[in-house]
Order: sequence, then C-alpha cells, then structure tokens
Amino acid sequence: MKSGFIGIIGRPNVGKSTLLNQILGEKIAITSSKPQTTRNRITGIYTDMEYDNGNGRQLIFLDTPGIHKPKNKLGATINETAVNTYKGVDLIVFIIDGSRKFGSGDQYLLDMIQEVDTPKILAINKMDLMKPEDYLELYNRYSEMNIFDDIYGVSALNGTNVEELIERLTGYMEEGPMYYPEDMATDHPERFIVSEIIREKLLEYLNEEVPHGVFVEIESYEEKPNITDIGAVIYCERKSHKSIIIGKGGRKLKGVGKSARMEIEALLGTKVFLSLWVKVKENWRDSDRTIRNFGYKDE
Repeated sequence: MKSGFIGIIGRPNVGKSTLLNQILGEKIAITSSKPQTTRNRITGIYTDMEYDNGNGRQLIFLDTPGIHKPKNKLGATINETAVNTYKGVDLIVFIIDGSRKFGSGDQYLLDMIQEVDTPKILAINKMDLMKPEDYLELYNRYSEMNIFDDIYGVSALNGTNVEELIERLTGYMEEGPMYYPEDMATDHPERFIVSEIIREKLLEYLNEEVPHGVFVEIESYEEKPNITDIGAVIYCERKSHKSIIIGKGGRKLKGVGKSARMEIEALLGTKVFLSLWVKVKENWRDSDRTIRNFGYKDE
C-alpha cells in the first residue's frame, strides 16, 4: 500500500477545507466565506483499496488553519498549529486563491516553506473564476520561483482537476502501513464535528464582528434508541454579542439551531434534539488558560 501524510497550508479563506471535503467526498471540515474559519488542525483520511490492482492507497491530509497576522493569543496559537503541521509531513500542498492578487501574506508563507526540504505542490484554486491568460501568468510566476515540484490548477468547489491532483499526490507517497480503518474519514470524534457544524452556522448567521469571538462546547451528548440528545454552549466575549447571537425573540439562535440540527442529523443518520445556550466569557481569545481549556493548545 502507498500511504503518507500531506499538509494542506495557505492563507485564510483560500479554499483549504473545501478542497479537503471535495477529496474525501464528504464534509468533515466546516467552510465559510469568512476568513480564519478553521481553528484546529483537521485530519482527513482518503482510502482507496482498489488502487493499483488492490494494493491500495491511504492519504492522510492535515488541513491547517490559515496563517495570518495574529490579533490575539488565539490567533498566535492557530498559527503555531499550522506551522508545526507542515514540518512533520511527507508532502506539502500549498493552496492559493487564483482570483486574488499576490500579497505580502503569500510571500511570507513562501519564505516559510522554502526552508524545509519536504516536496511541495502548488494548487491554484478557483481557476473557474480566472481567465485562461490570467491562470497562465500566475502559473509562470510561481514556476519561475523554483519552489514547487508540481503546479495544478483546481476548483475545490466544483471538483475540477481534483481527481488528477489526487493521482499526483499518490505519486509522492512511499510504500507504507494502513494507518486508519478503511471506512474512517477523520480521526476527530463526532462530538467535535457536531461542535464545528454549530460554529459554521454561527458564522453564516452572524455579522463580521461576532463570529471569531465564538466557541462552541458540547456539554451533553446522549445516544438514545431513536434520537441523539445534544446540549451545546455557545461562548462569546461580550454581553452585547450574546444578545446579537440570540436575536430578537430568540429568532437568530433558533435559526442557527434548526440549520445545525438538520446537518447533524444527516451526519449521524438519526433524529437529533439540539439544545443551545449562550454564555459570556470575556476576552477568552487572550486567555492562555481558556485557550487550553477549549482544546486549542496543549498543556
């Protein structure tokens, strides 16, 4: 079997999680139009037992948070998670948004990955939004840098060239063990994915100021014969944010709950009773203790 670990890195909001979900054929990482959606390192497991006449392949993808200029301790911790990931993988996939202009953030990441000897592939995402001549110009620009072993244009949203990218990634893998069971798509527990689904719905429903100060903690998770009973607490940083999340007459929170419940039911394959509460934990993103308690930082 061919197997190995692949780090997916890039700036915030370039489509890393969308690409991972497309590769796996199912949703394990939340997506949003808002930057810095991913906070934790998400593990995605792609297994194809029919590959190479039944010898098989298993690609373990590590989807990292977008590296950015941190505004608080949480941001610094997220950056640290991303940087540590690319140092311990067999292959790096560097994703850029081809529809955006090259910026200092791109150069910062390029300088960073140049320092490691790990093979690197560039994925130019959102090629469906680019003119052919613009794609060619970008391709040539990155090719002349002599940083990447391969360059691929993809559309993570509609799947263009994703199969071809998977084939190329497999070519970099060595003979190795099967790290995870065949039917496993992620090593994260269902409770974590459920909390991320709720946070995704908050990102969709809330304005620009509030979402990044929100954390979702699953307080109770009980599987019954015909229904799963889930209780979750939404933490925010200010009292004013709490009222925004709840909304007039509780409408916004009900909308978040309904949207999240429907997706959680699809994930679990069972009916779900979802209870949501909102609590204030002021300035938690700048508290080392709270960041550790919320699972973003090791002890």
